[in-house]
Amino acid sequence: MPIVDITLTEGRSPQQLRRMISALTEAVVTSVDAPASSVRVIVREIPRTHFAAGDQTIAERADSPAATIPDAETEGESR
Repeated sequence: MPIVDITLTEGRSPQQLRRMISALTEAVVTSVDAPASSVRVIVREIPRTHFAAGDQTIAERADSPAATIPDAETEGESR
């Protein structure tokens, strides 16, 4: 039983979360030949005030004009 555990900041619509769950399930089905019914997806949403990069929360960064701090959603992507 494959388990996908994803943590992200809250703020997505139920429809966006539904699409993400479907895409993750399909990725597991395709990559490891698991039946869709065996795939488990756990979505953990963290308040933007409870997630920080350095000493600044995501909520604080959203309110800050300084755009030089990488966004948590794209952190680690090549630029």
